[in-house]
Amino acid sequence: MSLNRRVLLGAALTLPLATPALAANPAPRNLSVLNLHTGERLAATYWEAGAYVKDALAGLARVLRDHRTGETHDMAPGLLDLVASLQAEFAAQPVQVISGYRSPRTNEALRQSGGGGVAKRSLHMDGLAMDIRMPGVDLARLRDAAWGLQAGGVGYYPGSDFVHVDVGRVRRWNG
Repeated sequence: MSLNRRVLLGAALTLPLATPALAANPAPRNLSVLNLHTGERLAATYWEAGAYVKDALAGLARVLRDHRTGETHDMAPGLLDLVASLQAEFAAQPVQVISGYRSPRTNEALRQSGGGGVAKRSLHMDGLAMDIRMPGVDLARLRDAAWGLQAGGVGYYPGSDFVHVDVGRVRRWNG
């Protein structure tokens, strides 16, 4: 390596990663969802001014509740970030949610019904997973975009017309 390349590399390593103006004023994060089982919709700014918005998170938890029992559970902010990233990539309004939070009782009932594809220790029970689709977006493209984020698990269920996304370990499967 020549001296000039070393000097340039050293200078590049000392540059700030973000300007103070960008770090002090990050863009708000928005999410628009439609619960297909209840018909409820919510468009919310769930993160702004450097923090998650408590009321918006509560509203999302309510719309993404277990529609069978009515139980709510906090949804992981990282999951909301993941889904919001996908929504922004495709400009899809709203994200159609087949399943958000799932109570342990509902999860076990679904497992016992023999439909398949329901994990005994599903991340839905911890608010870490959603089954989604987006109007006008090819399901395979949605799957590929989710996988490209490498933010967690991605399950592809073309027969049921949804993609499972979660913020657990990075893995993928076909249902």
